[in-house]
Amino acid sequence: MSSGLLRHAAIAGIGESRLGRVPGMSALALQNEAAEAALADAGLTFADVDGLLTTPLRTESWPMPCGVVAEGLGIHPRYIATLDVAGASGCSMVLHAAMAIATGQASTVLCVAGQPSLSHRGRGDTVKALAGAGWAHPDLEAPYGPMVPTLYALFAQRHMAEYGTTSEQLAEVAVALRGWAGMNDNAQKREPITIADVLASPPVTSPFHVLDCALVSDGAAAFVVTSAERARDLRQPVVTPLGGGHGFSHTYIGDYDAPAVTGALHSGREAFRQAGVTPADIQVAELYDCFTITVIAELEDLGFCKKGEGGAFVQGGRIGPGGSCPVTTHGGLLSAGHPGLAGGMFHVIEAVRQLRGQAGKRQIPDAELALAHGNGGIIGLHCSVVLGRGR
Repeated sequence: MSSGLLRHAAIAGIGESRLGRVPGMSALALQNEAAEAALADAGLTFADVDGLLTTPLRTESWPMPCGVVAEGLGIHPRYIATLDVAGASGCSMVLHAAMAIATGQASTVLCVAGQPSLSHRGRGDTVKALAGAGWAHPDLEAPYGPMVPTLYALFAQRHMAEYGTTSEQLAEVAVALRGWAGMNDNAQKREPITIADVLASPPVTSPFHVLDCALVSDGAAAFVVTSAERARDLRQPVVTPLGGGHGFSHTYIGDYDAPAVTGALHSGREAFRQAGVTPADIQVAELYDCFTITVIAELEDLGFCKKGEGGAFVQGGRIGPGGSCPVTTHGGLLSAGHPGLAGGMFHVIEAVRQLRGQAGKRQIPDAELALAHGNGGIIGLHCSVVLGRGR
């Protein structure tokens, strides 16, 4: 997709449900809460929506999620789809919605997803359930029972072996993102932590401790994409996608011949090319953070630092509050919340909030360009989107 087509679209509204443990809320109720907030933010209603993108759920057996959500929200879209790029789905929604706008398939696309992961199963059972979701190779990996953290740990171990990345450097990521979450009233975890706290938290799978791993949360996220022309007449400052790209390296980590490199190398390169900018031009990077190693690898492969230097790059609070390279300023999956495939949508929402100048205490001054990046599967699926203010 060309950057010219992307720039016909704008993200006009953003919304979140409550995050953390939200008792008594079904997936549909959470999604409705987020969707209502996003539409109100834009100054629109459900009657204005003629496009819908959503994702599969891991907590409820909906046979056709986009149909269930459309029925539940009382809308009748002429453009409708269930999108599954795993954790990269949030960023990919932006590109798909922009294509629908540019080609006349819809005029107002509601992107919404979420589920009650924490209330439905709890953290431990959710992690166990993910082990059977197909992330491991059915013949060569799954019979040995690896869970998702174990599969990511293989990536972390390889990165540490090749580049000397340390557990203390992984912990720097968790500390930085918790610092941002402390300024986010909707974050699930807000109390400060130290590197020592991360290393002292219970071991999960070497080299990860509990605080190296994403939360399990109830919650939902939504944003509204319309034409840039129409967005100028709506309630909020215009935020436009300037460039985007997808990257794929592998399905199963055991099949990958370069496991310390990710598909972010390709998605980022395309997004920056379309936008006509470089990583040095980005004021805030909202990077997917399912595990602490993920952020370090993305910083390298997206071009914020050289390959192998990500561990040193994050030291000294560089990516946290007051640092020179603000990363994942809402607190991310590690501290703000992670309600399934909706998790990556919060990175898009925070990028929009920063570009509007509406991030409160965590606002990055004069932010004009932001990167939102999503990662799915076992670090094999990637989507990058460069967003700009008032373009």
